[in-house]
Amino acid sequence: MIAHAPISREVILSELKRMPLPAAALMCAPDYFDIVDVKNPYMEGQQGKVNVKLAKWQWREVQYAFERIGVRVSTLPALAGAEDMVFCANPVFTGLDGEGRRVCVLSHMRHASRDREVEAHAEWFARNGYHVVRLRGGGLFEGGGDAIWHPGRRLIWGGYGYRTEPDIYDEISAIFDAPVVPLELTSERFYHLDTCFCPLDEGTVLVNPAALTRESLDSIRRTVEYVIEADDGEAAKMACNGAPFFGKYVVIERGLTMTNRRLREHGFKVIEVETSEFLKSGGSVFCMKMHLF
Repeated sequence: MIAHAPISREVILSELKRMPLPAAALMCAPDYFDIVDVKNPYMEGQQGKVNVKLAKWQWREVQYAFERIGVRVSTLPALAGAEDMVFCANPVFTGLDGEGRRVCVLSHMRHASRDREVEAHAEWFARNGYHVVRLRGGGLFEGGGDAIWHPGRRLIWGGYGYRTEPDIYDEISAIFDAPVVPLELTSERFYHLDTCFCPLDEGTVLVNPAALTRESLDSIRRTVEYVIEADDGEAAKMACNGAPFFGKYVVIERGLTMTNRRLREHGFKVIEVETSEFLKSGGSVFCMKMHLF
């Protein structure tokens, strides 16, 4: 079911079933990473300006950061000509259904140049024991870029407005037997939910208020106890695109002074990494991985 009305904190704490925190991630090396067209505002003027050597070094830094905190990292072979494939969060959405089965829902990407990524992910997840699902409708859905699990609970936050259509969440909710809280995006700079919203633990989220409607912000504030706000300037440097793990670590872009200070003040262990080459394409740490269950 889609939770069109805000879910109360009491429901989050007492009624929603628990969901294991993911301890593993899938990544794809930036062997063919490039910027060849403009899919979002960050890519304007960046065509042909990727430092491939530096991108590979930064990708390995993210991988090592994950592994140092205990995340098991698997890798998906890159495809020549699939320049965006490093952003593993988008081609699929993974999780556990109501019976505890591992499920992988395939995306329907806005840009046809990313369709090969979806099929490569489908093959990998099928080989690795997931039930792979193709959505029945033809609506747009960009996977874990817009659909994000609430840490530790069977609740999905569902972003829409630019890369995902809101009606798709009826089917997502049914597949996983989990309620969806829809969140409407308002800025082309924050075209995926993971660019402006990051659930950190059961009671805390990081959000850029400027990127969501007032109704969406009200839903968030009524659901969680602590809302850490990222200012719009640092949010444009992907402050909300950090990757939280185990309810205590956040792997995030280096140099986000205010955001990272606020995270530490709330008790999170912040691991800073460099992702400047990927920022040129409008992505950072969260975009570069897909949770494995």
